[in-house]
Amino acid sequence: QVQLAESGGGLVQAGGSLRLSCAASVSIVSFNVMGWYRQAPGKQRELIATITSGDNTASADSVKGRFTISRDNAKNTMYLQMNSLKPEDTAVYYCHARLIVDVYWGQGTQVTVSS
Repeated sequence: QVQLAESGGGLVQAGGSLRLSCAASVSIVSFNVMGWYRQAPGKQRELIATITSGDNTASADSVKGRFTISRDNAKNTMYLQMNSLKPEDTAVYYCHARLIVDVYWGQGTQVTVSS
């Protein structure tokens, strides 16, 4: 049973930083791709960053230059370093992993950025 657990969310002032973690119950080496999504109230879930098994990364324009996705295979954990946070980054952040055709989600962690 694959489980993903996010942590690291919280309340931060605009301009501040947070680091989200996504711990997997299995080795993450096998995942084809992992990523971070977010969903703000009243909005659709948005893909913001991905990292492949080959450590290729991509990010949405809205977070490019501010957020960095990474993974530590030895710890079975993926990270999202978020810098220069803005009030519009306020959302529930979810980690996601895909293994061939199977998709897994974490339960989400709230990030709130105050102005």
